[in-house]
Amino acid sequence: MSILIYLVVFYLLLSVSLYLLFPKMGKAPINGLIPGINFSTWAELVGRKPAYALWLLFPVVNLFIYAGLCVDMARSHGRMSFLDAFLSVVGTPVYFYYLARQATYGGPVLEQERAYHQKVKEAQEKNDQYQLKKLEHNNPYQKGWFREWAEAIIFAVFAAAFIRMFLIEAYVIPTSSMEGSLLTGDFLFVSKANYGIRTPQTIAMIPLLHNRMPGINRESYLTRPSLPYFRLPGWNKVERFDPVVFNYPEGDSVIITPNRTFSYPDMRRTQSLPPNFSPKMLTTRPMDKKDHYIKRCIGMPGDSLQIIDRQVYIDGQPIQNPKYMQFLYQVSSTTTQLNPRKLDEWGINLNDANAQAGYFNLNQDQVEKLRSLGPDIKVEVVSRQPHHPNYLFPNDARLTEGWTVDNYGPIYIPKKGVTVSINPVSIAPYRRIIDVYEDNTLEERDGKIFINGQEATTYTFKMDYYWMMGDNRHNSEDSRIWGFVPEDHVVGKPLFIWLSAREGNPFKGIRWNRVFSNANKFEG
Repeated sequence: MSILIYLVVFYLLLSVSLYLLFPKMGKAPINGLIPGINFSTWAELVGRKPAYALWLLFPVVNLFIYAGLCVDMARSHGRMSFLDAFLSVVGTPVYFYYLARQATYGGPVLEQERAYHQKVKEAQEKNDQYQLKKLEHNNPYQKGWFREWAEAIIFAVFAAAFIRMFLIEAYVIPTSSMEGSLLTGDFLFVSKANYGIRTPQTIAMIPLLHNRMPGINRESYLTRPSLPYFRLPGWNKVERFDPVVFNYPEGDSVIITPNRTFSYPDMRRTQSLPPNFSPKMLTTRPMDKKDHYIKRCIGMPGDSLQIIDRQVYIDGQPIQNPKYMQFLYQVSSTTTQLNPRKLDEWGINLNDANAQAGYFNLNQDQVEKLRSLGPDIKVEVVSRQPHHPNYLFPNDARLTEGWTVDNYGPIYIPKKGVTVSINPVSIAPYRRIIDVYEDNTLEERDGKIFINGQEATTYTFKMDYYWMMGDNRHNSEDSRIWGFVPEDHVVGKPLFIWLSAREGNPFKGIRWNRVFSNANKFEG
């Protein structure tokens, strides 16, 4: 709300500055106060067609259009310096007031610039060296090399930052949780437009950095000012089996170590906090600065999901499994020695699990290949047990007794507009939704539930939620651990793999067969 007030105040001040400036430029002052007319008049006064102002209605593009109009207004008053260009963009109302008081309008600069370049062209065509040198010597639009480079760098960073923020961003797969569909070391381009461009919540940030400044161990943004969540219409909706990039739902409170980032809620409920833990070790992050995860969407809003003997069921029916879905297996033999080169050829990750002890994450095709090596080869799936009673979502042993990652649920995936009954036990899957994701005040006392100060026995969801799982089912921290992914946490859709490096290091080898391959396909 604070940023909305700021934008309204900024617009009002800008309109007043145009009201004061327009009479000096031969236009009626009232034009500066009329929405739409003020910007079309502004465009006309710098040498653009009035309809050019319509570009201001297009998100992302309007930022570049606005900056250009500001700079051209300064230049139309003879203010050609880099400092004037900078001040005209970052402090427009104050700078325009300065122009109204101190500067003289010299006419539409873009028309004058076009006329100048036309004279240069005519002199070149006539081979009139005298006139050409005269024009070049008196060039009012000449920029020094330093300014040319500075403006080029600033524009490049500005453009790259906005492309990254709104359209396409590059990601790398850091872990094996999506093997064998997406491999460790796959570099992806991810579209932020497919599911709808999400406006940034955090606007004061270092360009081209997500949430951490390398080398100095500090966050790369300020939490204030901030914008409310808003998403433009997308080309697609999230569908079952889509690989999706999203902000880690429990990533709002984290403990950052040199090796990885830990979720504070997860560490607290499993009683695994560091012995020397203090609140100073916590880093709190806004939604759009939470770490990025990529998983496959398995459960849709309104689904009832259950896992029985490693098979996922939706509303009681088994669903199609990814072709290269993996589980942890123990491989043993009395005589046969496993050849690491052969395992690598089969795509078996020797850096995963505990290969030296014979544990591998394998898909069914790899299992069959290993068994074909000899009759004495045993390949047995490992039964994974939770290491703490509160490890599995919804992290309440009263509900998850007997649950494992292979036999899980049933659990309902919330859908916008659906109302559920809640009590001190059944609220467990929805507690974080009510309190954190949907921004209510939740209290539980005397065996009763209070939402925003009112006793409640039901709750109606304000958003859709999704259930995300890794294809490497025994080596993936996913919705089975931390729960639902809210729709506002969805970032984008993978497009293609532009590079695939073994162990994430190009010097260890490139997987050429994966370069420019589709990162979004589903093979069931």
